[in-house]
Amino acid sequence: MTDKELLELADKAAGIEYNTKHDALGLALAGNIKSRLWNPLDDDGDALRLAVKLNIFVCVRKDGFINAGTDEIMFLYRFSDDPCADTRRAIVKVAAAIGKNVP
Repeated sequence: MTDKELLELADKAAGIEYNTKHDALGLALAGNIKSRLWNPLDDDGDALRLAVKLNIFVCVRKDGFINAGTDEIMFLYRFSDDPCADTRRAIVKVAAAIGKNVP
């Protein structure tokens, strides 16, 4: 799955309006800040807001793994030399899995 597809599904799960006018990876937020790109793959704050909105828990473990999930979905990832980027990606992957089930 591409980053764009992950973001589109995460957007769907979070109820954020996707704006096709942006050609960069990212989604435009609806509401008062329409011009701001939403990209939880690159932005720690966006990833945290996504995790909070969807009740996603994250545990970065000392053994080099990240647990991320909800009560229904659980993922385990081995992190690389950038655990922050890997944590953001784990959150987006859980959100995308949630988004697949949103009509």
